Amino acid sequence: MEKILKQTDETLSALENTLSKFDSTQVNTVPFKGSWTAGQLAEHLILANSGFLQVINGAVDETDRPADLMLVQIKKDLLDADAKYSSPKEIYPEYKIYNQAELLENLKQIREGLSKAVTNLDLTRTCISYELPVYGFLTRLEAVYFVIYHTQRHVDQLKNICNSLNIN
Repeated sequence: MEKILKQTDETLSALENTLSKFDSTQVNTVPFKGSWTAGQLAEHLILANSGFLQVINGAVDETDRPADLMLVQIKKDLLDADAKYSSPKEIYPEYKIYNQAELLENLKQIREGLSKAVTNLDLTRTCISYELPVYGFLTRLEAVYFVIYHTQRHVDQLKNICNSLNIN
C-alpha cells in the first residue's frame, strides 16, 4: 500500500513538475512535426487519468484471479518507448490554446483523488464499469498502475518536448 501510494504521488508529481517548466507560450508550441504540444499531452493525461479515477471509484465486483495478474504486461506495453499507439478519440486532446494553470490544477486534483482511492479502497476488487481493449476488466490495483505507467510514458515524452524547445 505504501509503495503504490508513493509511486502514484511521485509519478503524478513528476508530470506536474515537468509541465511547470514551460511558460504559457511554450505549453502551446508544437515542438516538432507530428508531436502534440505540452498542453495537448497534459490534456490527454487529464482525460485518461480522470477517466481511470472514475473507473476506480465506480462499480466493482469480486476478483476471481490474482489482483496483479496484468501488471507485468501493462508495464511492458506502456513503458516500451519504441511502441507507438494511437490515442482513442475519447482521450484525444483537441488542438487549441491550453491554460497551463488550469492544466496543473486538474492534474493536482487527479493526483489527490488517486491518492485517496489508493488509501481508502480495496484495490483487489475488479472494476466493472469499463472494459479496456486488450486487457479486459482491470482490478483497481491494475488500474492504478495503468495510470502510473501511462503517465510515466508521457512524462518521458514531455521531457523530450522540453529538450526540443530548449527548456531546462
